[in-house]
Amino acid sequence: MARLAGVVIPDEKQVQVALTYIYGIGPKISHQILDKANIEPTIRVKKLTDSEISKLQDVITSDYTIEGELHKTVTANIKRLKDINAYRGLRHAANLPTRGQRTRTNARTRRGKRITVGGTARKAPSKT
Repeated sequence: MARLAGVVIPDEKQVQVALTYIYGIGPKISHQILDKANIEPTIRVKKLTDSEISKLQDVITSDYTIEGELHKTVTANIKRLKDINAYRGLRHAANLPTRGQRTRTNARTRRGKRITVGGTARKAPSKT
């Protein structure tokens, strides 16, 4: 198993796909990395030589922010928005959609499980 940027990437996949397993690298950046390292995108990870893996590692570490550093940056950006009381920061703090989506219906993945409020739940009949 090849290890790049602290992430074990799968051996059976093509390099262009396997690089996307690293947080911060998508299909487009994967192609850019492979172009800079002069590696064929369709070759399998298990067929890469040690020199090619080290080339990939060098290109990734020198040119791109990935994994832990990227997580820190994103977290710091969200914290900054909350600290300055920006609208987006307030939406992050309230755990609501930040980019203008409606919340009257939908938005369940962001808001969580439904909570029944007030008298909308059915009451069990009482014995008299």
